Amino acid sequence: MTSHNAGEKGSGIMRIGILGTGSMATALGGAWVRAGHQVLVGGRNAAAAARAAARTGAAGHGGLAEAAAYGEAVLMAVPADSAPRLARELAPVLAGRTVLDCTVPMAAGPDGPSPTTAGGTDSVAARISAAAPDAGVAKVFGICHESIWTLPRPAFEGAPLAVPFCAGTPAAAALTGELIVSMGCSPLPCGGLSRAALLESAAVLAVGVWWSGGEVRHVFPSPALAPGAVDDGP
Repeated sequence: MTSHNAGEKGSGIMRIGILGTGSMATALGGAWVRAGHQVLVGGRNAAAAARAAARTGAAGHGGLAEAAAYGEAVLMAVPADSAPRLARELAPVLAGRTVLDCTVPMAAGPDGPSPTTAGGTDSVAARISAAAPDAGVAKVFGICHESIWTLPRPAFEGAPLAVPFCAGTPAAAALTGELIVSMGCSPLPCGGLSRAALLESAAVLAVGVWWSGGEVRHVFPSPALAPGAVDDGP
């Protein structure tokens, strides 16, 4: 494992371990390095972890257990069907930490991609929480394509990118919101983990729209933009 330095207590600098070496791992890892955080990339393959760490400018690389033990936040950037199993394997290490779940559980079908979860409140995030019950879990960062996270301080139409998330504990919600703000984005709390399935389904829907050549951003105009519109409230 390469060497790394500890973050400063109370400085706003977070130590974040990344589980995975793919495109989401490197895109989000790079965004966090730009925001001043300290990142360690972990993978089952040492060479892949080293390459991912080099692409992100991470403080170091190592195995999955080393990345899970690195800091207060741990990104789960592995295939969705592997995430709960990995969480169970690392449960003792993940205890007391916030697990950031960016996975999108989907499979291709004749009508487009569909969620691979069971429906209702079932989600990968809920399964991770059940597998590692002493960790705080947040479903976050899965709505946007990984390319968005390569942008410095993403903003569109004059407004910072809103990042929806669902968190299982107040501590996980607070850490997730702080991390989002540090990236130049706006936190958008969407409830507890019972609602994480909605974010996963929204991500699957968005992928299907993009694959069909459509633009998801055209679907949700603000009601305030309609002439004479009155906000009906919740």
